[in-house]
Amino acid sequence: MDMSTELGILLAYALGIFALYVVGYMFLVPLKILLRLVINSIAGAISIILINCIGSFWGIHISLNILSAVIVGILGVPGVILLAVYNYCM
Repeated sequence: MDMSTELGILLAYALGIFALYVVGYMFLVPLKILLRLVINSIAGAISIILINCIGSFWGIHISLNILSAVIVGILGVPGVILLAVYNYCM
């Protein structure tokens, strides 16, 4: 084998490793976003349950439906506070 063939093989390996890195990164980013959404949803659901238990003394109740789940899933605990303030004012 001559030098140009070995250089071509080396470049092919380097390009393959770079392509694997790019593809791996493309799969990792959505998983991080999904994990953050799941963690926010769990924390928000626990917060809604606590607000419903404690807020029953003051007449505060947050219904657990699709819209409140989406708000809490995206915003997290501040979304629960937003829903509680909105419910208290209405």
